[in-house]
Amino acid sequence: MSTDTESPPIEYTRHSFAHLLAAAVKKFYPKAQLAIGPVIENGFYYDFGNIKITEEDLPKIEAEMRKIASQNLTFIKKLWPASKASMHFKKEGEPFKVELIEDLGREKGKKRDSKQSAMGKPLKVGMVSTGDIFLDLCRGGHVKNTRELPSDAFKLTRVAGAYWRGDEKNPMLTRIYGVAFQTKKELDQYLCQQEEAKKRDHRMLGEKLKLFTFAPQVGPGLPLWLPNGTIVREEIERYAKKIEQEWGYERVITPHIAKEELYKISGHLPYYADSMFPAMKLDDGNYYLKAMNCPHTHMIYKSSPHSYRELPIRYAEFGTVYRYERSGTLAGLLRVRGFTQNDAHIYCREDQAEDEFLQVMKLHEFWYREVFGIKDFYMRLSLPSEDKKKYADAPEAWRKSLRILKRAIKRSELPVVEVQDEAAFYGPKIDFQIRSVIGREESASTNQLDFLATQRFDLTYRDTDGKERPIYVIHRAPLGSHERFIAFLIEHYAGAFPLWLAPEQIWIVPLSERFLSFAQTIRNEMLNHNGELRIKIKDETETLGKKIREGELQKIPYLLIAGEREKRDNTVSVRMRRKGDLGSMKLEQFLQKVTQELNPLNSEHSI
Repeated sequence: MSTDTESPPIEYTRHSFAHLLAAAVKKFYPKAQLAIGPVIENGFYYDFGNIKITEEDLPKIEAEMRKIASQNLTFIKKLWPASKASMHFKKEGEPFKVELIEDLGREKGKKRDSKQSAMGKPLKVGMVSTGDIFLDLCRGGHVKNTRELPSDAFKLTRVAGAYWRGDEKNPMLTRIYGVAFQTKKELDQYLCQQEEAKKRDHRMLGEKLKLFTFAPQVGPGLPLWLPNGTIVREEIERYAKKIEQEWGYERVITPHIAKEELYKISGHLPYYADSMFPAMKLDDGNYYLKAMNCPHTHMIYKSSPHSYRELPIRYAEFGTVYRYERSGTLAGLLRVRGFTQNDAHIYCREDQAEDEFLQVMKLHEFWYREVFGIKDFYMRLSLPSEDKKKYADAPEAWRKSLRILKRAIKRSELPVVEVQDEAAFYGPKIDFQIRSVIGREESASTNQLDFLATQRFDLTYRDTDGKERPIYVIHRAPLGSHERFIAFLIEHYAGAFPLWLAPEQIWIVPLSERFLSFAQTIRNEMLNHNGELRIKIKDETETLGKKIREGELQKIPYLLIAGEREKRDNTVSVRMRRKGDLGSMKLEQFLQKVTQELNPLNSEHSI
């Protein structure tokens, strides 16, 4: 490793390891075809064609990479004429590299045709050599010498399949993933975190806790909610409806399909058509499964005229939408084809937009901090890029919307980062990014200030002077979709949901069949106190120890032991998840404790 006082940027380190990976693979598999090898979060990958490999092969490749790193090889970048580079890769049998070079040529031709490139100079491409052992097409970003690479701070992690350029019509390639850090300590911390992540994987826990399933006969990316998972989903929804009513929202319901005309007005057709399911041809025209709730909700707003006195109007809906995601991108509940959003649309005047957006941000903070105990979150403000063709041509509207958002953000005092070139076509947006206790980051919700909907749908209100004026629309979804958010919660809580969300809240465990009637009496008294408690009597002929272990595996919040002493003293022996034996309590005392915890704002966040 380098003795320089300042280490190279971690992106350079990771990209250099990608080159070493390709060099090592070519040594063992000379006929492997090179595709691409970019840097990703925490590491890198490289895609190869014409190769069969398993994870058992990774240690030898890793060892070869370390051997290369120790050879004091220099990374040198040179610019080659595209024709020369193309001839080189054709000779080497590298069709993917040839295709990349041809695409670069076509892209330059487009620029020249649009007069963005005045001179038609021959195209040159970057070629990077690693000593004299490996040569690759690359734009750069490497360490100077292989000895700068921390050879004890990287690891190849897994093998996966990936379509060339992400298109399922293209060949399937073999992708090798790796991670890399500046120090071994960082690598070890990351690997420990990944081990913990495996234990919390929502797909594994979803099966173990009987929350959801998938069936090939139904289709990939279309989850089936089992009874336990339905309880979690409906409890969140029930509480969300209560909170939104308190915050001034009215509930609406919209259909799952609509005619083609609606999505032409909204702009989903043709701009979003690739992400929508194909049209259903009926006798009165084409219908589509809805990909967004907003066009439907706009029609509710348009169903009657509105005065300035009525505003703001806040319509909320748990609306189910459908999007065509490529099969290779589907991932449990995190990426699906059918999902239900905690959606709402706020219709307000321009002078109300700042306060309304501030309230939206405060609602997010309430959900994350107070309800779910998520402390690590921030906002991501997406701004437009210099390429004006990607955005609605309304410069003054953009400037005004950004001013409104930035003032609201400042007043919220919540953490924020700004990023260019990620705004929606019709306005700036704010994503709320949340991190679980193991560091997994997810986009929980997207919130947008939309100035274009009023033009597309003619959304107006009658002002004090009797004139019709355009509406500002705020799209918001603090909990995102049930599917993605519950997947996050499963991993965040490791399946140990707070009491109010737990599918099974209390097990009563009679010590023998002789105490079964006593257990039933306890259950009846508890249900008389609160008929919505989810209580199960564990009357199987198994040992107490086995039932306790099962309760721990199933993440049951409370186990009540009912035996001779408890029956005599009219008490219950209480075991609490993760805290163990709490001793004996009068039933009234236990019910008082449970009643307090059933309030989401008082429930212990079992993380």
